[in-house]
Amino acid sequence: MDGHFVPNLTMGPFIVEAINRLTDLTLDCHLMIHHPEKYADRFAKSGADWISVHPEAEGDIRGSLEIAVKHGAKPALALKPATPVSAAAPFMPGLEMLLIMTVNPGFSGQKLMPECLPKYAEARQAFGPGLLLQIDGGVMPENVDAVRAAGAQCLVAATAIFKSPDYKQAIHTLRGA
Repeated sequence: MDGHFVPNLTMGPFIVEAINRLTDLTLDCHLMIHHPEKYADRFAKSGADWISVHPEAEGDIRGSLEIAVKHGAKPALALKPATPVSAAAPFMPGLEMLLIMTVNPGFSGQKLMPECLPKYAEARQAFGPGLLLQIDGGVMPENVDAVRAAGAQCLVAATAIFKSPDYKQAIHTLRGA
């Protein structure tokens, strides 16, 4: 987050690089920034396995995706809740994942917007079974069944984990639900 595309600020490539040295886990970097073409290579070189960018951002979105791939990251597009699924069409083929946000980006702890869930079926119908569908925003134990039933395959959860007294149990609950 760059403090411009969204009002918050978060970690940059330096932190991704440090995390990458500590784990073999997949690093999924969702760039909620304007001009992601200026940073896609830095994140990929720092160890990002996935790089998601927003078509709503200023800058060269297609170029950002191409840069990510050139440097070894998988390309993904992230859509804000108000953005239609059709906004992803110009970037097809070439995308490996579509992130459909179910909160307005920028702050953790927001409630899932259930009116976004039908977008998963729409995306599946429009783009076929080969595209991984990710959800970010308000994923909690009480709604994870509905999230999966809607078609989300890859779940991003922050509050459900980090507000829990037992991270491991929280992750287990989300995975097992």
